[in-house]
Amino acid sequence: MKLLVQRVSSASVTTDNQVVGQIGTGLLVFLGITHTDTRHDGERLIDKLIHLRIFNDESGKMNRSVTDTHGGILVISQFTLYGHCQKGRRPSYKASAPSDISEPLYQHFLGHLQHTYAYTVESGTFGADMTVALVNDGPVTLILE
Repeated sequence: MKLLVQRVSSASVTTDNQVVGQIGTGLLVFLGITHTDTRHDGERLIDKLIHLRIFNDESGKMNRSVTDTHGGILVISQFTLYGHCQKGRRPSYKASAPSDISEPLYQHFLGHLQHTYAYTVESGTFGADMTVALVNDGPVTLILE
């Protein structure tokens, strides 16, 4: 499981010309799932995500988590995080789990996050063509695996 995490001032996701998820200050999380991922992997990454100290404290030092700031979290499924670009010019997505594996893990990730995290959790639409808008704060962008 791979998370691309961006600290944002705001973010939203639109499907079929309708906003399906949006947050103010918080984290935009792109979630990629591979064949060997488990529910436990997602739960471990959620714990890391909600306690990751990447928000500024009063002295400007990145010393606060999204939990400390009560920020929102917007999660979007992103199979292309497992794209392999070593050969040729067209990425291979063999490392990405097919939807019959990835969708239940994505839904479990969202459910566990909503149960664990006391503040706003929004999401995109699994497998849909989505438009994502964001204002990256910092910019701060990290990958958690």
